[in-house]
Amino acid sequence: MPGVYKPPEIDELIRQGAIFYISHSGGKDSQAMYALVRRVVPHDQIVVIHATLGEVEWPGVIEHIRSNVDHELHVVQNERKTFLSMVEARGMWPSAAYRQCTSDLKRGPIFTFIRRDLKARGATIGINCMGLRAEESAARAKRQPFKYNQKESLPGKRDIWDWLPVFYLTTDEVFQTIADAGQQPFWAYRQNERLSCVFCIMGSVNDLRHGARQNPELYQRYVELEKRIGHTMFTRGK
Repeated sequence: MPGVYKPPEIDELIRQGAIFYISHSGGKDSQAMYALVRRVVPHDQIVVIHATLGEVEWPGVIEHIRSNVDHELHVVQNERKTFLSMVEARGMWPSAAYRQCTSDLKRGPIFTFIRRDLKARGATIGINCMGLRAEESAARAKRQPFKYNQKESLPGKRDIWDWLPVFYLTTDEVFQTIADAGQQPFWAYRQNERLSCVFCIMGSVNDLRHGARQNPELYQRYVELEKRIGHTMFTRGK
């Protein structure tokens, strides 16, 4: 049975009362991560967060997460901008090199929640759990699966660690972990290879075509925005 990557520090951090914040996108890796982490971390030390992408997110994702976790789901969102308003204001779409969607719409709201939640609990140790895997890309394979987060930590007040529990799992092992938990992945995986925005800049042609078929009105809004700002999401074939 596929297992969680658990560095030796985790047990000590659990004993110290660390809170484990699971960032759950609704995708297969997040779903497998939750199923594995809940086996090794006490129930009351787990918090599940979803950074919603609003109108550009696959419909039904939040409901899917709630139906497959036994923790309260905390939905967070950037209150000042949406994905499409961000693109229009900048006059450009995000790219692999400039992923403002990740920093502004996901990472920013999640860490804001973590800081506030730790303070409200009177806790000082937070573990940011992410469903990133080495198999996904050469860049991700170079990441450290357990690392102290200098940027988000505040010496003497707050210590934050980044943990990638499914880092070494293959795609087949991810789907097997979900099945072992008695669950099904989000329905779009019947055809999609990955799940994020309906029209993710990192998506394959297959994923984008499927998104357009399932969400024609949203697709038309993307096309109109491309024309309005004079910049296309994709400058070369994928």
